[in-house]
Amino acid sequence: FLKHLTKLLIIYIIIVDRLVNIMNLEGNYCSKILSEWYDIAYPIINNPEFQRRKNFRHHGKVSVYDHVIKVSIHAFIMAKSKGLDYKSACIAGLLHDFYETPWEEDKEHKPLLKRHAFTHAENALINARKYFPEYMNPIVEDAILRHMFPLNRKHPKYKEGWIITIADKKVSAECFREIDFFYNTFLAIIGGNKC
Repeated sequence: FLKHLTKLLIIYIIIVDRLVNIMNLEGNYCSKILSEWYDIAYPIINNPEFQRRKNFRHHGKVSVYDHVIKVSIHAFIMAKSKGLDYKSACIAGLLHDFYETPWEEDKEHKPLLKRHAFTHAENALINARKYFPEYMNPIVEDAILRHMFPLNRKHPKYKEGWIITIADKKVSAECFREIDFFYNTFLAIIGGNKC
């Protein structure tokens, strides 16, 4: 069972990575687009509570802060290129992993569906509402809450939510290129021991 699940997860990550590359997210971004993204992101990324995420490890050596910046930029560009709500995509990208404490600090053994991978989206939404209520709208809230699909049982309601889900998987896949890291992360999710 674990071998089949591992293969499916690797295939899923490869497919998402190729989809994002097809959507032309690779390459140089013009300074005008990045400047527009920054104008939207500035109040959030300079908030002291948001800055704490520089000290939260996400995957491998990447901080949550760096991860969400990349997801936000990818989502902003995708949404803008498709004529969607790029401001909400930018904000949801920044706040989709805005959970309260680093997942590595939680040493309590929990059932599979109560572990970080399955629960952090809800915690991120609660935290986003607490610190950034002025940026919340149905699109942002849905994207934060459902960005872990298919681990979340419900898929995103809005196209911008799907963009966050894809951008998150694409950016995270960059860390999973090393098979040992992927295997150890997978074992951590299901409660096994690391190699």
